Amino acid sequence: MANVAIVYYSAYGHTFELAKAIEKGAREAGAETRLRKVQELVPADIIKANKGLSYGSDLQKGLQEATLDDLTWADGIAFGTPTRFGSTTAQLKNLLDQTGPLWAKGALAGKVAAFFTGASTAHGGHEATILGLSTFAYHQGMLIMPMGYTVSGSSNPYGPTHISGGDGSIAVGEEEKRLAYEFGKNLAKVAQKIAGK
Repeated sequence: MANVAIVYYSAYGHTFELAKAIEKGAREAGAETRLRKVQELVPADIIKANKGLSYGSDLQKGLQEATLDDLTWADGIAFGTPTRFGSTTAQLKNLLDQTGPLWAKGALAGKVAAFFTGASTAHGGHEATILGLSTFAYHQGMLIMPMGYTVSGSSNPYGPTHISGGDGSIAVGEEEKRLAYEFGKNLAKVAQKIAGK
């Protein structure tokens, strides 16, 4: 079966919830999975002083950090990030910026890329963030798997998203988790076909 990596950044835990649902879907579709958070760049004292950041950090304790090996291991990769001013977070971008050696070897070419995100408001940059991440996939020669409208109930064709509210107080709902789960199943199936496994 396919190898699927879910590589994400989550400050308050919302993107982490989507990542877990995507992993569950991929795993239940038969894929071997790796759920990996990216390195945190916010200083520890700032995280400790912020209730939401502190909660998100504690929620993800013990999870392995993503490495370039996780990207080369995978047949399909779901990249997740909250939106920051209509773009990806510095934390995820930090990992992506380290992939120059992989690009030079074509190590990610032909792999399946998929994306998920969240923002505090309905028009806070969901589409722009996913489209921006797509540019990374183009440069690497990856094949992009969008959500489309193939998942029953999906309201956007780009990928799973969440609206967290201005203070981050809106939890990821069961319907959002279901969409992310189905997205993960689709990613596993597409990656298996592409990898010829």
